[in-house]
Amino acid sequence: MPRATQIALGSLAVGLVVLAVKLLAWRLTGSVALLSDALESIINVATALAALVAVHIAAQPADDDHPFGHHKAEYFSAVMEGALILIAAALILREAWAALFDPRAIDAPAAGLLLVALASAVNAVWAWRLGHAGRALRSPALAAEGRHLWADVVTSAGVSAGILAALFTGWHWLDPLMALAVALHILWSGWHVVRGSVGGLMDESVPEAELQRMRDVIAANAEGAVEAHDLRARQAGQATFVEFHLVVPGGMSVDAAHEICDRLEAALRDAVDGARITIHVEPAHKAKPGGITVP
Repeated sequence: MPRATQIALGSLAVGLVVLAVKLLAWRLTGSVALLSDALESIINVATALAALVAVHIAAQPADDDHPFGHHKAEYFSAVMEGALILIAAALILREAWAALFDPRAIDAPAAGLLLVALASAVNAVWAWRLGHAGRALRSPALAAEGRHLWADVVTSAGVSAGILAALFTGWHWLDPLMALAVALHILWSGWHVVRGSVGGLMDESVPEAELQRMRDVIAANAEGAVEAHDLRARQAGQATFVEFHLVVPGGMSVDAAHEICDRLEAALRDAVDGARITIHVEPAHKAKPGGITVP
């Protein structure tokens, strides 16, 4: 089983455990803020399931119908996660708004807060694991889920602070007010998840720093060529698609030009994980000003 799929399965298990703990905390206390926290955990379980499916699809090899692979499946998972986050925020806003005009005392606050602290500790450890795995495996689905869990940890901390404030001051309206703050925080988190995923679906360019690193690799390994230009690169899950034009002397043989291309492809694969490289060879009169200079 691929490593990314194993981690996605772990996320589903962690999500179910955390959801059970938070629902118990809400049942014990009756806190609207804890209900909002539990609603977000329901979304965590749904997105963990979506990420598991997406990671499995993305790991499938290219086929006749998908010659460039299935890498973008992970972006659909991240977009779905963002949409579910927005739905959760809307549900929380509805509950919090109603409770704001009819606040009530919180039952068994100590037990509820202890359970929330336990759930937050589990989420924090797993969020760190997901973030590390998302970067190492170049998985947008795992990275998005990790960011969402970190947001959940922050949410739980805010909820706990609001409950403590309500207990010490006797201002029971602080509980639904904190739930409203949770909803706004979730909306902000959802926007960032969706924004990053849409960029991948729209074939957004890799960052300029990454492009410059590719230019440096090309310049250092294109000995025998004249120059290179029109470098483009985009990321799709674990794959990075790199394209550029390589200008060679007009009299160069096909074998010699191919040898330069092989050298460049090997160097770029060493520098860029998951690189898929396309090089268009052109004669000297196709050179462009401002291209990548070959020493």
